[in-house]
Amino acid sequence: MKKIFLCCAAGMSTSMVVNKMKKSAEQQGIEVDIIAVGMDEFESTLANYQCCLLGPQVKYKLADFKKIADRENKPIAVINSMDYGMMRGDKILAEALLMIAQH
Repeated sequence: MKKIFLCCAAGMSTSMVVNKMKKSAEQQGIEVDIIAVGMDEFESTLANYQCCLLGPQVKYKLADFKKIADRENKPIAVINSMDYGMMRGDKILAEALLMIAQH
């Protein structure tokens, strides 16, 4: 099972993206555990997940979070703002799965 978490400011729109990602995974027969957390939960969540995607609204945190993710040997990236805005769960899921596969 692939374990992915999304990190954002508050979690409202990101939780909708998570639902779209889960639906896409289900349609493709991929087992995933996907959650959305606020920025204050980033460090405590990182250890239990394979990769992190940041919501575009918190991309300014990438440098800080990347230091922590690198220390834990976990990939991290910012979600493409167009995919995020259009709630393209399939594309965002594909990006996360690729990050895990390449790591």
